[in-house]
Amino acid sequence: MDVLERIRSLRLERNWSEYQLAEKSGLTQSTISAWFRTKTLPTIPSLEKICSAFNISLAQFFFEETGTQMVLTEKQSHLIQQFNRLSEKQQDSLIQFLESTVNL
Repeated sequence: MDVLERIRSLRLERNWSEYQLAEKSGLTQSTISAWFRTKTLPTIPSLEKICSAFNISLAQFFFEETGTQMVLTEKQSHLIQQFNRLSEKQQDSLIQFLESTVNL
C-alpha cells in the first residue's frame, strides 16, 4: 500500500486541501507537505492524527477494499514504527533481507 497516496485519496474524497487536513489533524501543513515533497512516510503517531481527522481507525486506513478488515497486532505496529524511522536505503535493505529469509 502507498501510504501517501492513501492520505491523498482520503483527503480528496473529502475535498480537503492540505491546509484543511492540517487543521483537522493538529499537524502543521508544512509537515504534511514535506511528506509528499520528500516521499517520507509519516510516523505512527502522525498517522494516528491523520486517521483521527478522517474519523477512521488505523486499521481502516490500511483496509484496501478487499472485503476483509486488516487489524495490526502489537508486534506489527511496533515493526511499522521502527521501519518508519529508517532511511529509504535502510528500508530497502530490510525488505531485501526479509524477502530473502522468507524464501528459505
